[in-house]
Amino acid sequence: MKKLLLIICLCFTIQLMYSQDSPNQLNDLAMDIYKSDPNKALEILELALKISEEKIDKNGIAKSKNNIGIVFRDLGRFEEAKALSQEALTINDSLILASAYNNIGVVNRNLGLYDEALASYIKALSIYEAKKMERQIATTHNAIGLVYSYNGINDKAIDYHLKAKTSFEKLDNKKGISEVYNNIAIIYANDGDLDKALDYFKYSLEIEEGLDDKKGMAESVNNVGAVYYYMDSIDSALVYFNRSATIEKSIGNLAGVAASYNNIADVLLSSGKTDDSKTYIDSAYYYANNSKVSTDIEAALINYSIYYEYKNQLKKSISYHKQLAKFRDSTLNIETNEKIAKLDIAFQTEKKEKEISSQRADIAEKELSLNKKNTQLLGLIVFAALLAGIGYLFYSQQRLKNRQLQKENELKDALLKIETQNKLQEQRLRISRDLHDNIGAQLTFIISSIDNLKYGFDIKDKKLTSKLETISEFTTSTIYELRDTIWAMNKTEISLEDLQSRISNFIDKADVASDGVDFSFSSYTSEIGNLQFSSVEGMNIYRIIQESINNALKYSEAKHIKVSFSAEESTLIFKIEDDGIGFDLQNTQMGNGINNMNKRAQDIAADFEITSKIDEGTQVVLKIKHS
Repeated sequence: MKKLLLIICLCFTIQLMYSQDSPNQLNDLAMDIYKSDPNKALEILELALKISEEKIDKNGIAKSKNNIGIVFRDLGRFEEAKALSQEALTINDSLILASAYNNIGVVNRNLGLYDEALASYIKALSIYEAKKMERQIATTHNAIGLVYSYNGINDKAIDYHLKAKTSFEKLDNKKGISEVYNNIAIIYANDGDLDKALDYFKYSLEIEEGLDDKKGMAESVNNVGAVYYYMDSIDSALVYFNRSATIEKSIGNLAGVAASYNNIADVLLSSGKTDDSKTYIDSAYYYANNSKVSTDIEAALINYSIYYEYKNQLKKSISYHKQLAKFRDSTLNIETNEKIAKLDIAFQTEKKEKEISSQRADIAEKELSLNKKNTQLLGLIVFAALLAGIGYLFYSQQRLKNRQLQKENELKDALLKIETQNKLQEQRLRISRDLHDNIGAQLTFIISSIDNLKYGFDIKDKKLTSKLETISEFTTSTIYELRDTIWAMNKTEISLEDLQSRISNFIDKADVASDGVDFSFSSYTSEIGNLQFSSVEGMNIYRIIQESINNALKYSEAKHIKVSFSAEESTLIFKIEDDGIGFDLQNTQMGNGINNMNKRAQDIAADFEITSKIDEGTQVVLKIKHS
């Protein structure tokens, strides 16, 4: 009884201590500590809300509810977070509105509602820009970049992230810089540049550890683990994923726990530890459903399907695959990217129209001021000066009108250019999406059907089994080529660095798949700088090199295949060499592969040459001019 009385007194003392502060002070205090101690922050915010309700302070109520929503969002309680921020939208305080829109945007992004997320971010950004709030503008730019990144629009994503990075560096905002590093690293990881991704994730982790931000540390640790996983460093990946799960549990972030358990399950499944993975999949699915994070639910369903496939329980595997398809249909639709593009166009157009209106108002004010001055002069000067003044007035008005017309024409041209670029980007996105969603899905279905035939039926006919494997391998190869095409279509330009990375990844895959053949890849192009190709040029160069390597693997019986990039003056040189059996160029009929390489080289105005000697190997050289 005495112990209970002591606890009640202690709680009353804490409440009395905080209640002496105003709701605004309590809100500020809570938001200063919510990253490191979310539970204490919630306790303070509930007290601020109670005081505001007693005073019938509508702004204080809205601010407290929205801040509670922000803490809930960080803890993965997304539905509650969204509802509280929506309640805060009922007042007229622009800063509270902007914060609420921003929080709703983050929640919608995590729930997979990307078009709604972008709409909320744009509303918040308009308020911050009007008030010239640099930190908030940078934070919102960073968030918009994430939406584009999740939808595969990497060029725009990086643009927005770099805008945010520049602003955060001016403000010396370490947390903001860490988040930008983290987001750029995700893009590099998705593009296959794992070394760069790992460096940026570690930069982010170092900053978060310096700030002692548990939430930020958990995210960065998780991301470092993911990169190690993709680099086949399984033990390192498990260490980082387990560390991430521990941190997320300590702060009560259900969504973060789900993501970490999903990642551990992925590692265990891929490394053959199937039995150990089931516990982690169950836990991930439980936490993901509680937090309602779409990406974590999808990941758990995929892991279930793979687990039961490994266990040869094909009915259960197919059942979870169907659940996955049904869930995706409920959260995503093919119009998402189109809505995002339209919202961005509307936002940019609205900004230009505001600029036009502002300039018109300035011109009108100048005209009014000039008219007043001329009226005063007319009463003071003689008839001759009056005539001169009238002439000068007409001249000035005409000049102002000409300037106005010139500025309006320039702005119209700029709007037209933006519109044209966005329409082209929409068209490219639509085509690449159709390729991925329709053809890609159909090819995947073919592979899945063949696998089901092989595992579901006891096929003893070796010829039929061989034929099915050939069809499956051809279909898999077609999917890889389709991904390469989509990769090129999603880029307006392909840098030499992108091309080198793509070729290096292809060579790594060929090296793994080819026994008895050693590959080497070297590049001596550092003096060229950041060379850019059009998407057509980049794709044709990639296909020529790819076809040359495939021909060497199929026909040359080579033990070594060497690929090199070099530069001579204004010419970029690509070489593919092997030490195989070679062939007689004069007496050998060229196949479709070589004819296609010749045609691709002609299309990009490049020189293409093949030299070969019997028992000495073959060399393919592609030369292309650059400025």
